[in-house]
Amino acid sequence: MRMMAACCMFGVAMAACPTRVLARDDAQLWLTGAATVRIGDRWRFSQEVIVRLSDNRAGLSEIESNSLLGYRLAPRLTVWAGYTHDPTYDGGRLAAMERRAREQVTLEDIRLGPARAMLRLRTEQRWRDGLDGTGWRVRPFVRIAVPLHAQGATGIAFSHESFINLNRNAFQTIAGEDRMRNALALYTPVAKGVNVELGYLNQYRFATGAAGGSDHAATASINLSFR
Repeated sequence: MRMMAACCMFGVAMAACPTRVLARDDAQLWLTGAATVRIGDRWRFSQEVIVRLSDNRAGLSEIESNSLLGYRLAPRLTVWAGYTHDPTYDGGRLAAMERRAREQVTLEDIRLGPARAMLRLRTEQRWRDGLDGTGWRVRPFVRIAVPLHAQGATGIAFSHESFINLNRNAFQTIAGEDRMRNALALYTPVAKGVNVELGYLNQYRFATGAAGGSDHAATASINLSFR
């Protein structure tokens, strides 16, 4: 039954991704390292670094660093706030420097039979060096993890995230849904507090008055938790 559920989620992930061949498609590799540390009875600190490699940009395309301070309101409910440092590159040269303030609420470990769900609502304020204006957006996210065996720690996870712009400016040119991400990953612990994930992510980018494009990313992440 758990394998059937995993296969169904894979089908949902593929169905959510556009099937047209688009001229602006890109092959990518996303590498993530993240750690969450308990710094008090209710306080948590999280640091995440994501390195993205792009075929269209001839190698390194982005180094996203996210620092967040969290306060646990309830056993499964945490509020977070922090800062994102996000330079992007093209052909080995700096293309843009973006800085963000980030706030989010997470609801974790929601039981759905053998599966577990996590819900997150993230808001961001974006600034781009050399360009005027603040970009406001929200990012609703859902992840469902299904263990491969009863009470097992290894499983398959499906996630969806939408990027919804609340305004327009010089660098945030689309109002409404700007992109969506659908991902499928195999996760497993490798040591106490250390989890590894390998998977595939499709990021569909919407465009005004034209066909959008998809980023096809192989993903690998290592997550450390000291809660």
